[in-house]
Amino acid sequence: MNILVLGVGNVLYRDEAVGVKTVLKMQEEYVFPENVRLMDGGTLGMQLMDELMNSDLTVIIDIVKGGHEPGTLYRLEGEDLRKSMSFSDSLHQTDLVDTLIYCDLAGHRPDCVVIGVEPEDWKSLDLEMSPKIAEAMPRIIQEVLKELEKHGVAYSKK
Repeated sequence: MNILVLGVGNVLYRDEAVGVKTVLKMQEEYVFPENVRLMDGGTLGMQLMDELMNSDLTVIIDIVKGGHEPGTLYRLEGEDLRKSMSFSDSLHQTDLVDTLIYCDLAGHRPDCVVIGVEPEDWKSLDLEMSPKIAEAMPRIIQEVLKELEKHGVAYSKK
């Protein structure tokens, strides 16, 4: 099974960067088997189609506007994917739901799970995440690791 861990977001807009920064931190701290690829998906949108089509499972890390306290974690799949900021009108204009539909039409749509966090500030132009979201990053990583473990992935700390 080919697994893609995909961090999405715009690193210029405070908490929008959480997906990208989480993937980069995971790359620094963990070693994964060859069938697991970690990727900074930034704001690529449709340009991610090849990567998505080459995976059987995609774990997406992103902000999610669910209306709860900043730092609240979410696990979304199926129809709930549209709750993710990147699946609607986010600042980075990445509509992964549409991209997944195109993958389906082209012949292969991976299973997808979003591990998301409620943002505190996703509108300010700032390279630093808000404190609550920075503090949530270890919990986000643990949720992603749990998702990988469900699929039999063995990993180790560097």
